[in-house]
Amino acid sequence: MTTPVSIIGAGLGGLTLARILHLHNIPATVYEAEGSPGVRTQGGQLDLHEEDGQLALEMAGLTEEYRSIIHRGGGARRVVDERGRVVVDRPDDGSLERPETLRGDIRRILLESLPPGTLRWGKKLVAAAPVGSGRHELSFADGSSAVSDVLVGADGVWSKVRPLLSDERPVYSGMSYVDTCLHDVGTAHPRVAGLVGDGALYALVPGKGFLAHREPHDVVHTYVVLHRPAEWFGAIDFADAPAAKARIAAEFDGWAPELRALITDGESAPVLRGIHELPDDHRWDRVPGVTLIGDAAHATVPGGDGANLAMLDGAELGTAIAAHPGDIERALADHESAMFPRSRKAATEAHRTIEFIFGADAPAGVISLFSGREDAPA
Repeated sequence: MTTPVSIIGAGLGGLTLARILHLHNIPATVYEAEGSPGVRTQGGQLDLHEEDGQLALEMAGLTEEYRSIIHRGGGARRVVDERGRVVVDRPDDGSLERPETLRGDIRRILLESLPPGTLRWGKKLVAAAPVGSGRHELSFADGSSAVSDVLVGADGVWSKVRPLLSDERPVYSGMSYVDTCLHDVGTAHPRVAGLVGDGALYALVPGKGFLAHREPHDVVHTYVVLHRPAEWFGAIDFADAPAAKARIAAEFDGWAPELRALITDGESAPVLRGIHELPDDHRWDRVPGVTLIGDAAHATVPGGDGANLAMLDGAELGTAIAAHPGDIERALADHESAMFPRSRKAATEAHRTIEFIFGADAPAGVISLFSGREDAPA
């Protein structure tokens, strides 16, 4: 007999898990805090890796759908200096090893692959409490509740499921992203479009810089990266968009106007994304009936593996549950024993990547990476 699974969070990891369970005829319910699939945009582009994100979609039977949404040409890479002068310009080679795809499109194909009734929208979990025999009572912000037989926290950095397993809380990493977007760049912002090119743009100095991507629908999506204390960002009123843009742009005085325009000319308000992390070796003792995947289990600094690992977590957990339908504890233990060393290795590498990109030698790291030099990381 298959045991129903309750999944908290309709991100890429939770939806991949739900899809794998569906393929094995295991009932699952996904509880999501947002009120509908389109209540907000889902962030920028992701490069799904063959060994984890793409593998997860293959396990989910969605490779064909995935290849139909790849941003062809989006794999181009360009490095410029503060004056906007091109240092490295590498075109998209057409490889499918790590192609770029909009996160929202990946989420859409996962949602479309699930049977009606799987998703429960507008269900923001506020607490989960054990009620015995590995079951948990779930309390939602709308006043409703449910009881899980098997509970999976796929609810991100600030997981409400994590306290059932671990006392660890995320801490500020020392860096934040400020998210901006420019639309209709080909006509409204031609100089910015020309600087960014067809793919990704890197303009970096130690501790700060721009990571911009040319996305489908004539959009340039930028992450302005700053290593500053949380209190520094707390002093900025991001509800006052013009003032926030001016304050962030002031950190780049003297830089090329086209680079500063990535901040000042955005049509929407800048969004602060403080980067928080758990210990690299975060793990817990087995607790009956509950586990975690993705950032709920192993949040770290952005090294390129977050979404990929979350999807592989979901795919492997679903496969383990299907392999042991009468022994859920063995399935959860198998999942955790595989996830813990994998996530520790990824977190360690993510910190190395951040130092490589934004450290004292920046931008030497990305120049070596995109020039194919031997000192670049694998």
